[in-house]
Amino acid sequence: MTQLSEAPARTRAQIGERTLRKDPWWNRGRVVASLLTIWVLYATVRVFMGHWYWVPQYHYLTPFYSPCVSGECVPGSSTLGQWIPTVPPIIPYAFVSLVFVLGFRLSCYYYRGAYYRAFWRAPAACAVREPHATDTGESRFPLIVQNLHRYFFYLAIPIAILLTYDVAQAFRGPDGDFGIGLGSIIMLINVVAIWAYTFSCHSCRHITGGRLKHFSKHPVRYWTWTQISKLNRHHMAFAWISLATLMLTDLYVLLLASGAFSDPRIFN
Repeated sequence: MTQLSEAPARTRAQIGERTLRKDPWWNRGRVVASLLTIWVLYATVRVFMGHWYWVPQYHYLTPFYSPCVSGECVPGSSTLGQWIPTVPPIIPYAFVSLVFVLGFRLSCYYYRGAYYRAFWRAPAACAVREPHATDTGESRFPLIVQNLHRYFFYLAIPIAILLTYDVAQAFRGPDGDFGIGLGSIIMLINVVAIWAYTFSCHSCRHITGGRLKHFSKHPVRYWTWTQISKLNRHHMAFAWISLATLMLTDLYVLLLASGAFSDPRIFN
């Protein structure tokens, strides 16, 4: 009778070097960390600034203040009305939407990988040893909250619809009739980028075609899934483009509202 020997214990390869890569792998993390830090600092200052967010003559409302539901919002900027008379300075005027938008972005599959690597070095890059002795993944608080991403996706849809309404309002001239200005075009580009980022989300792809055993029995869902999959390939690009257009739109509205210059009008 043949006796089986015990299999050797499986352990990680003992490599002394941090990595065998010869390329400047650290540059990507530095760039991502720098860009995200700049964006977060700018957005934080703007949402708590409390002014220069609304251009009444052209109906421009920055996305950082939509919807403006505080009683302190300037006349005309409250798309959904003023829900409460006032808010403390530590609460943004658009607190209704910012919580859901922030949750959607922070729990995004791409952004997770980006800021995990850039700030936590977990790991810093592929084939690079991470500095942490243990890794519990996303199974414990607070990272377990990342699993709520699909629900934040549902909540982000109404916000995108509201921003689309704001863009429609931006195509009104000073007399209230149809008009086009540079600001309205910038706002339109921003909302298109936001929709592209939202629809290219991995959760959206799963909703349309996930858990189907036979695509042939669901031709409509299969077609929708294939179109979402095409967008999903560019999810990283849409993530960065939408961040850039958000900042550009807000900065443009800020400059107009502060009187730095007038909006170049194409029509009306």
